[in-house]
Amino acid sequence: MREQNRRFAWPLAAGVVLALGLGVWADSVQAAAADEYSTESAKASQSLLIDATHAGKRLVVVGDRGHILFSDDQGSTWTQARVPTRQLLTAVFFLDDKRGWAVGHDAQVLASSDGGATWSKQFEDLSREAPLLDVAFLDAQRGFAVGAYGALLETTDGGQHWQDVAERLDNPDQLHLNGIAQVRDAGLFIVGEQGGMFRSTDNGQTWAKVDSPYEGSLFGVIGTAQPRTLLAYGLRGNLFRSTDFGDSWQPIELKAARGTLEFGLAGATLVEDGSLVLVGNGGSVLRSTDDGQTFSVYNRSDRIALAGVSGLANGGLLLVGQGGVHLADPQGAGPADQEVRP
Repeated sequence: MREQNRRFAWPLAAGVVLALGLGVWADSVQAAAADEYSTESAKASQSLLIDATHAGKRLVVVGDRGHILFSDDQGSTWTQARVPTRQLLTAVFFLDDKRGWAVGHDAQVLASSDGGATWSKQFEDLSREAPLLDVAFLDAQRGFAVGAYGALLETTDGGQHWQDVAERLDNPDQLHLNGIAQVRDAGLFIVGEQGGMFRSTDNGQTWAKVDSPYEGSLFGVIGTAQPRTLLAYGLRGNLFRSTDFGDSWQPIELKAARGTLEFGLAGATLVEDGSLVLVGNGGSVLRSTDDGQTFSVYNRSDRIALAGVSGLANGGLLLVGQGGVHLADPQGAGPADQEVRP
């Protein structure tokens, strides 16, 4: 029996601790509540933002109060999308320049077919006051979302219907699942609470539990440009690399200017030049040019909590987290008081 009023934290920003209520998943519960749209705000680009990605050349970011914004000029200006929720959104994924999905609290899944300009609600479970935390699609039809209390949802029709398939995982304690990613020439990989790791080689139909190199929370996972290679990252700067789809792991030591990096790592991206970039609390920006074997560490002077990152066409970085969107150079540096026009 799960503990009532269980609390947990993950690095959304500034060490935010979110309290989750106890609820029950219903199989294939579809959106039924009256539409409530996010409030338009001239300062939406400066609010708490959690994730960033590309829809083709367009940049799309998601975060607090149902805010989704997009930019067609590499982050110089932002337009707020029309979004049918006011809940915190935790992750966004685009399959191409048109089709994308975002997930968040109330176990909501939102979808866009126009590059993030407008969104519709595909799924929610109001009975469970807990979030979905990540989403990934294999193709236009099949996708997965993971979240709190071991939530694993699958769609096989582009999101028209979502099914709870958590029973496919060996996760009896219903540990939180924080991240999911596709690994080149290997399959799908999930990481989560207490070092939980799961992998699938058959497009998510079956899952195997993986021996983890770490007992603390892992907040995310990313596949690299190399086959069967991935990175898992989490609390206190813990970062691990595998070149055999999780059969074995190598810890990556992260040296900052003042010693070993101990900030939580919250987000990652693979940029166009093949570099891997990770971000985390304390303004930490990490870059690897050797497929994740080693990383340079830059700590921004503003020490803001960073939750997500995406590459820019000029080689720079779009950082999101505390204070909204921040444009930075390839290292991660930028004016501490930089403002982005709404």
